[in-house]
Amino acid sequence: MNSTRTKQGQGRRIAPTLALPALLLLQACASTAPPADPAGAAARAKVELPAGWRTDAPAAEAPVLDGAWWTAFQSPALERLIAEAQGDSAELRIAYERIRQAEITLRQSGASRWPSANANAGASRSSSSAAGQATTTRESTSAGLSVSYEVDLWGRVADSVRAGNASLRASQHDWQAARLSLVAGVAGQYFHWLGLGERVALAQANLARTERLLAIVESRLRNGVATPLEVSQQRGTLLSQRVALLALQQQRGESATALALLLGRQPIGFSPEAYVSASRDAAMDFAALRVPELAPGLPVALLTRRPDLAAAEAQLAAADANVDAARAALLPSVSLSASTSLTSASLFSLADPTRSVSLGLALAQSIFDGGRQRAQIQLSESQRVVLIENYGQAIRTAVKEVGDALGQASYSQQQEDLQRELVVQAQASLRLAELRYREGSGDLMSLLDAQRSLFSAQDSLSVQRLARLQAVLDLYKALGGDWAPPPSV
Repeated sequence: MNSTRTKQGQGRRIAPTLALPALLLLQACASTAPPADPAGAAARAKVELPAGWRTDAPAAEAPVLDGAWWTAFQSPALERLIAEAQGDSAELRIAYERIRQAEITLRQSGASRWPSANANAGASRSSSSAAGQATTTRESTSAGLSVSYEVDLWGRVADSVRAGNASLRASQHDWQAARLSLVAGVAGQYFHWLGLGERVALAQANLARTERLLAIVESRLRNGVATPLEVSQQRGTLLSQRVALLALQQQRGESATALALLLGRQPIGFSPEAYVSASRDAAMDFAALRVPELAPGLPVALLTRRPDLAAAEAQLAAADANVDAARAALLPSVSLSASTSLTSASLFSLADPTRSVSLGLALAQSIFDGGRQRAQIQLSESQRVVLIENYGQAIRTAVKEVGDALGQASYSQQQEDLQRELVVQAQASLRLAELRYREGSGDLMSLLDAQRSLFSAQDSLSVQRLARLQAVLDLYKALGGDWAPPPSV
């Protein structure tokens, strides 16, 4: 009879013990229902693409961006510069280290999927004595092994791994974006240096022409045909051209140092001259650059090739996983544990040990944390909203950049063709003005105006050709360039 009452009492004691975890589990499940989202945080950014952009354009109409697209400019010097930049760029090394950091973080998240094991061993000796009693000495040696494992019932660990994978993809796309920016920057700066070289050559030729004309005017003055005013005017023109030449030479030097920074070289004393073919000078190399032409058709799928958009999308996927992980953290955690130990009453010896083995199942649930976990959920959801808005803005920016680059490429080509015709007309006008002045039927002012017009037209043609090359670079960059695989970690 007593034993029956004892068992019933044990049952009554066990029932509340089991009921408490069950209540905690039900409370947690009820509290993790996704909250209402009036701001539309779960919705992706809706961006309307231009009506002229067709999603079903055949592949033949799409610009083909092969690997090493910069070879289309047919400049061996540019290819050498870009190869060196990709090997020594600090920006690429920084982006690579960020890939490594993301890989390490992913490994840390994935480690939670596996059990953790700990071993311990120790030995101790203690002595105690009291007045009038013999000294008591105790010795012990122990060794143990424990294993614990958190059961991922709600997917919190899996969500963390998913977020780590997405962050790793984002860092890889960031490396691709850095590489694209570096390649375009090196090409643009090299073109700028070449263009300034051509403008310097034009300014030097114009200066030589002005010096020859000054000699003619001084000779006419000695013969009583010209006036001192005409000589003074020609000398003023000569001085102004020398000032302009010095400014162009200074700009060219600054362009070379900027290129050195992109290459990871020491700017002082650097000159791209060594990269230019010995058979052609810098001006001829600039004139010989081929301007690639891309097909005008643009399927929307090309927007997905941009590494910045791919990185933004990966960051958004990581934010989604972080929200899920934060919500799963509200649910009870279940962990399994097992341990075994050997204990001996000898020092540094496990002879005749006492063995013990224990198995455990733990269920833990946070009852009150001051709202910390819920605040973490709200923070993760707010971060996701920001990323959604950034993603939509990135798409709109990409559409603008592609549209602007296409328009600028077409506009710059037309402007360069018109500028070439203007140079031809200015050359003809200068020849006529020189002929009339030599024959005495023309005045010096008309000759000076014709000379300035030709130089201005030639200089503008160099500037316009540089603008056309830059427009093509911007188009390559807007279309995402080539997707070279990031370096392996």
